[in-house]
Amino acid sequence: MSDSDDKYPTESGRRRFVKGVVGGAALAGVGAAGSATVNSATTSPGAGGGPTQAYAIENTAGPAPRGMPLIPVEIDSEGYLKGVWPDVQTETQNGVEIEVAETDNFRGSGVAYSSEWFQYCGVQSYPQLAPSAEADNFFRSDSGAYTWQQETYSAGDKLHVDDFSDYREWGNGIGDPGIGKPATGTWRSQDSEDTMPIQVIKSPVVEQKAPEVGGFFEAATQEGFLAWLNKCTHFCCVPGWKQSADAAKFGNANHVYCQCHQSLYDPFTVVQTLFTALPRPDE
Repeated sequence: MSDSDDKYPTESGRRRFVKGVVGGAALAGVGAAGSATVNSATTSPGAGGGPTQAYAIENTAGPAPRGMPLIPVEIDSEGYLKGVWPDVQTETQNGVEIEVAETDNFRGSGVAYSSEWFQYCGVQSYPQLAPSAEADNFFRSDSGAYTWQQETYSAGDKLHVDDFSDYREWGNGIGDPGIGKPATGTWRSQDSEDTMPIQVIKSPVVEQKAPEVGGFFEAATQEGFLAWLNKCTHFCCVPGWKQSADAAKFGNANHVYCQCHQSLYDPFTVVQTLFTALPRPDE
């Protein structure tokens, strides 16, 4: 595609989050960590989808076109970790009323948080991504990418804050110890054949940076917990934080590393991204 091609067609069928971003114009000087990444794709027809502004952990190296989107964290009254699902509402797109899941001004951040953030890598076709789908929002353990997790949980168990209490000391010989404790899991995938993989970290770095940076970074984290949809934006592999020593060979052992094509993501830097969310199947 040449620089003159219109990457963001005027007729998108979806209201724009940033006015005037047409023809490949770049967002600049924005983002929760003082920077922004602009990504493009071809608009697809159908309900939902289109140019979408999201917040993500930053892609710092490799072929991935953008960061992986944050999932705002909520801790329930019993200490279990959940991902927040946006509010369900009705909008008119191309003259047709459809349901969307979107929360304007999420937790006072000024950011519109939408389920469209997760509409890539085939996830857009998952039934649990439909706005009003009845799905379990708890973060649940998968088989466990870490020894501590395998010893603590069975697959399907809900992640609990108490099990991250040693987050200031935890280490597994990869990167620097004491910068956080991770777990892998799933979200909105209970009793579903389609799995939405997630990664969670509780980190003193998040605790420090969230109030300093503010905005969506602070709004999406709680008690030092940060989470994201763990689908690499390149070829949809499932990366990992402190799962492979190979991360050091490609830039930083403390970053999230994708083993497929060596993309790196910084989980402690949250940036604004602009991409074209794929449409959900017609309902």
